[in-house]
Amino acid sequence: MNEKLIECLTNPAKHRLLMTINEQGQATTKDLAKVTEKFPQATLYRYLKKMVADGLIEVVAENQIRNVKEKVYGMAIDLDVELKKLAEDTTSATFIAQFQNFTNGILEEFQKNLPKDNVKPLDGFGFGMLPIHASNKEVGELYKKIEALLQPYHNNPLTEDRQLRNFAMIFTPPAHDSRHEKCLLEDDF
Repeated sequence: MNEKLIECLTNPAKHRLLMTINEQGQATTKDLAKVTEKFPQATLYRYLKKMVADGLIEVVAENQIRNVKEKVYGMAIDLDVELKKLAEDTTSATFIAQFQNFTNGILEEFQKNLPKDNVKPLDGFGFGMLPIHASNKEVGELYKKIEALLQPYHNNPLTEDRQLRNFAMIFTPPAHDSRHEKCLLEDDF
């Protein structure tokens, strides 16, 4: 099940379909077409068929509309339970899937809320990267400091001039620098 769920979660369109069905409890093909309007209807049907075959969702009802039967989809799995199982899995593939799911969520927020015209980065949103040199302990300390710095903003009440924003932190795995490893090995002798 993990591999099929991971594949679904790492595909932004399938992820959106799965989350919509999970959040709504049930969804018709017409409902799902609204949230995936950017890709062809044939792709929607292909994805739904695959997700049913993979045991992630199921057809829970069929509505007769004129001469056509419209399928109603529901969850075939308990997504919360399956996500907890994934969280306990420590393989690289699972962690990458979780990370991709996280970044897909950030990308979706950007796309949904980004102005159509006159995009001015740093006008209340943006992104950046700053390379740092830190031990695992220092990264943990830094995370706690950033969290403490953000906490007062988290507790701010929503007002007319305060909008909901998401602040995401990503610490990448340590880079493997062969020059650095060679120096460490030479220092050991």
